[in-house]
Amino acid sequence: MGGSSSTTSRAVQFEAFGGPEALRIREVPAPQAGPGQIRVRVTAAGLNPMDWFMTSDPETATRFGLGLPCGFGTDYAGVVDQVGQGVREFAVGDRVFGGALSRSVADHVVVDVAGSTAAGGEAHRTPDGVDDHTAAALTIAGCTAAAALAVVNPGPGDTVLIGGAGGGVGVFAVQLARLAGARVIGTGSATSADALRSLGAEPVTYGQGLVDRVRALAPAGVSAGMDLHGTDTAQAARELGVSDERITTIAAQVDGITPANGANAAPGAIEEIAGLIAAGRLRVPIAARFPVEQIRAAVELQAGRHVHGKVVIDL
Repeated sequence: MGGSSSTTSRAVQFEAFGGPEALRIREVPAPQAGPGQIRVRVTAAGLNPMDWFMTSDPETATRFGLGLPCGFGTDYAGVVDQVGQGVREFAVGDRVFGGALSRSVADHVVVDVAGSTAAGGEAHRTPDGVDDHTAAALTIAGCTAAAALAVVNPGPGDTVLIGGAGGGVGVFAVQLARLAGARVIGTGSATSADALRSLGAEPVTYGQGLVDRVRALAPAGVSAGMDLHGTDTAQAARELGVSDERITTIAAQVDGITPANGANAAPGAIEEIAGLIAAGRLRVPIAARFPVEQIRAAVELQAGRHVHGKVVIDL
């Protein structure tokens, strides 16, 4: 055992499930690391659409195993400040990042060293050269993008159509597909075109006429599709002749198409992404940073779905 002995901690919580207006900052007893656990002093927490989706109403929350009072946020980064019995992998002072389902926006989070984001939380070492704001934006979006790539397996010679390319998962998926050697056409709003180009995608506006616009950009055809928003891009990929086994979705199900889930990302996928960032080969656009006192405004911005890049909370 070892580390700091804070007795209280701030945590963002729901006393009733609902929208951003239901979020409160509470003083709570500081959680303590038990056997096989570490406690992290959180410095930054990244927001994802799933955070507010899971907690929007009691039925959805129950489906994700969440009860009241409930924390908020999943992605975190910070410094280990307490180490439980039997833990050899981490020491007090280590910089770490990871996921802890619906409890990351807090001064302290306790995670199981052998856990997963959904069960007990997970922790990875933050590489030198990756700051905490970037590390706090990695786990959910990075694992989801890695899982989507594993389904369609893009490589040199492929032209990949990515729907919702400017969103939180899209910024990773576009760059990973480009690093794999593929050409990427990314859908987005007209205002996201420059952001998509900066990631290496050729922008195309979504909505009616998408198939024709993609044909004009890629007369030789498209060979893979990732729909990171709904089902429109998946259907467009089918119309463009892509076979079902080279199409994936993350936010909806389409019969015959394999969905991607970050929980199924290959072991080591997130460490690999962190390594690419440390090496300067992949970048994470941070669209906005908010102090924890402005959590409601941060969630409202993120939930508007028009932000290019990640929203991060400072603790």
